[in-house]
Amino acid sequence: MADDRPDLAAMVGRFGRALMAAERPILAAHDVSMWGYVVLTALADEPMRTQAALARAIGADKTRIIADLDDLQERGLIEREPDPADRRVRLLRLTPEGRRVHTAVRRAIRAEEERLLADLPPADRRSFVRALQRLDPGAL
Repeated sequence: MADDRPDLAAMVGRFGRALMAAERPILAAHDVSMWGYVVLTALADEPMRTQAALARAIGADKTRIIADLDDLQERGLIEREPDPADRRVRLLRLTPEGRRVHTAVRRAIRAEEERLLADLPPADRRSFVRALQRLDPGAL
């Protein structure tokens, strides 16, 4: 075979593990779990009508995220309010403090991503990010 490169899954897997390892200290410094950050990111884009909608949006089981939602709410990072149209439904949104924490974490993560991609010329970095965005099954 002329192409001796590793399989894509092997390369993406190693790179993904390196990214997660780089993010862990950032998340710890802000006292946010990986799932907590995923929730903050989803809510930063737009408030969610229900916990079930949030779970679908982030690809999690709705029962799996309850503890994370409880923690984020107790820390004043999100609000869960009854929907005036249906009191059984909880509307979820970031608080101003939640938005501040999310922005700080995202900024630090982006700086770490830049460090990890520093060996690529700027045009290659942009192409790499565009390709990942295009191939992201969650964005299709």
